[in-house]
Amino acid sequence: MRRPRVRTLLLVLAVLLSVQVALSAGLYWAMLQPPDRFGQIMKHVPMPMMLVLPFETLWNRARAGQVQAGSMAPDFTLPTLDHTATVQLSSFRGSKPVVLVFGSYT
Repeated sequence: MRRPRVRTLLLVLAVLLSVQVALSAGLYWAMLQPPDRFGQIMKHVPMPMMLVLPFETLWNRARAGQVQAGSMAPDFTLPTLDHTATVQLSSFRGSKPVVLVFGSYT
């Protein structure tokens, strides 16, 4: 009589683990998308799922990037504050130092 209960318990645990892995893989895939697409996906995820899924761990892996401290920054172009021109990072290479500060000040 005890054997079927153990087997049922193992089956339930295997199903729950499979669901956890599938949901985590889906969340990781969503985190690899561009920010606007990620936001569109995440607005449909119920908040209690964030308690069950390893959100922070997956986020840190998905958004780690390839740039390491001391390596050359990837080239990019941004508009000036008054939006009258654009500035390209590589245009400053070899002429003057550039400090890049990434973060949120809100």
